[in-house]
Amino acid sequence: MKAETALFAGVSLFFAVSATTYGRSSAEPAGTAALVVSCLMSALVAFFLWYRHRKDGLLPKDRKGASVHEATGSVAFFPPHSAFPVLAAAGTALLGLGAVYGLWLFLIGAGVLVPGVLGFAFQYAARGTDPVRPTGVEDR
Repeated sequence: MKAETALFAGVSLFFAVSATTYGRSSAEPAGTAALVVSCLMSALVAFFLWYRHRKDGLLPKDRKGASVHEATGSVAFFPPHSAFPVLAAAGTALLGLGAVYGLWLFLIGAGVLVPGVLGFAFQYAARGTDPVRPTGVEDR
């Protein structure tokens, strides 16, 4: 995590220098504001990575002699099939079309998108601690 911290600190420094140079040479405030916000966002990521590195210590990828198997861990649960991605995508498309064609289509899009997002969030919320299958699924 040391490399990522240094990378984002460098990006933040780049944006700080760019914002200072641009702000002094241009009377246009929008570009300066965008560069300052970019500097702050990359500084926030650098601070987060530095804090995690300080709290967690060295990761296997930070050590020269670490082997590959030290960085492996449990893999997340990936649902086998779901209709919610299609529902969320259709709702997002309808929201975009509704912004062009009218409020009625926007509201239909919101009505399609909300169940899609909630389905994503809570589809496997009740599954047990077994990362392979949800609670209640029996071996056949």
